[in-house]
Amino acid sequence: MVAQLLEGKLVAAQILSDVGVRAAKLAELGCTPGLGTILVGSDGPSASYVKKKHETCESVGIKSFHIELDDSATLQDVLAAVEEFNKSDEVHGYIVQLPLPHGIDSAPVLAAIDPDKDADGLHPVNLGKLVLQQPAPLPCTPAGIVAMLDHYDLSLQDKHVVVVGRGPTLGRPLSLLLASRGIDAAVTVVHSRISDLARYTLQADVVVGAAGVPSIVTPDMVSPGAIVVSGGISWEGKKLLPDVDETVADVASWITPRLGGVGPTTVAMLCRNTVQMAENALL
Repeated sequence: MVAQLLEGKLVAAQILSDVGVRAAKLAELGCTPGLGTILVGSDGPSASYVKKKHETCESVGIKSFHIELDDSATLQDVLAAVEEFNKSDEVHGYIVQLPLPHGIDSAPVLAAIDPDKDADGLHPVNLGKLVLQQPAPLPCTPAGIVAMLDHYDLSLQDKHVVVVGRGPTLGRPLSLLLASRGIDAAVTVVHSRISDLARYTLQADVVVGAAGVPSIVTPDMVSPGAIVVSGGISWEGKKLLPDVDETVADVASWITPRLGGVGPTTVAMLCRNTVQMAENALL
């Protein structure tokens, strides 16, 4: 068996086409959607990812704003940048690029973001609305994963999904989204330190790597014909390392590629959240 590829680029292109149309309509009304990014420190992959976000924004008519702080930045410096975007009428949505440098706690930073401008969907208020299944900006990577599965008509209703990883930016919000009305999956969240992960993943119709640990999901952990998504990533220099080992393609029915999988859909969802926030600002 050779798995079919879940090409995130195709899904992202479809989402961004709609975003571009909506952004153009807003511009006709005198409102250019604006996305802000706050980058702290000199982490290369984070800087590259932020650059990609701004390039994508430009392609669909979203104006970019950026604040960059060096490695000596303190928590108060980051909070000051957050407040600057909170007060800006031109910035409709923004993100603080994670992870933050060692020594800066992300919790007070995320809590300081205006929930109505929380383009990453990670503010406690918006995560609470996700729990209650109320309208709110969705975390971008989980929403992108769901959009990808929808694009390929891979229904999760009545399916058992095992999410490997319980982090607040991916594993936990993804589990809530997958179990919500309209998706109706049975979801098991397994933290990455469990000694026998295969005990859980072999039971799954769908396996999602969400731990940020290279190749934590291997072929012997996947039942034949399962759908496998690598949501978590890590880096070895400039090389991106997915949570799902590429040899899992020999067992799975569908799998995300190492490049061009969840990444493009995450950026597309960020743009969609931003346009939605600009639309909300006009109401």
